[in-house]
Amino acid sequence: MKGFPEAIEAVFPQAQVQTCIVHLIRNSLAYVPARQRKAVASDLKLIYKAATLGEAERELENFETRWSSLYPMIGKSWRANWSRIIPFLAFPEQIRKAVYTTNAIESLNMSLRKIIKNRSLFPSDEAVFKLLYLALGNISKRWSRPINDWGLAMQQFSIIFEGRIPLN
Repeated sequence: MKGFPEAIEAVFPQAQVQTCIVHLIRNSLAYVPARQRKAVASDLKLIYKAATLGEAERELENFETRWSSLYPMIGKSWRANWSRIIPFLAFPEQIRKAVYTTNAIESLNMSLRKIIKNRSLFPSDEAVFKLLYLALGNISKRWSRPINDWGLAMQQFSIIFEGRIPLN
């Protein structure tokens, strides 16, 4: 969404905003015929699975060398979003698994919009907050932990974002 990263950074100046890797890949593969998707996806994986920023930049160059004659928009898209991709590359593997996609956030937002949309009028702001609070309680019952070792991820979050993550 255009302007969304800037809005987040304006409200939360310490936030690190990144592009959803899953959406970036999905958008990249939209340009590729089915018979070549596996090969292109495999080469893209080398970029976002790189251990360091330097390695990722080399892999992006290799990708462009191999594929830019057929699919120039993919490399251009990754280059245009590079400043929103590199925060992801700075994290250790445990955190990368947690922030790889924004699907959980999007699902939560969709669920909350659905709750609000079904009601056209609220008697007060407090009524809206109560409704959202109750909805979050119901929505959270469906959540699962997609990360196998959430404890290791939380340890890494606590180290990197010291003082911003509650330790209890």
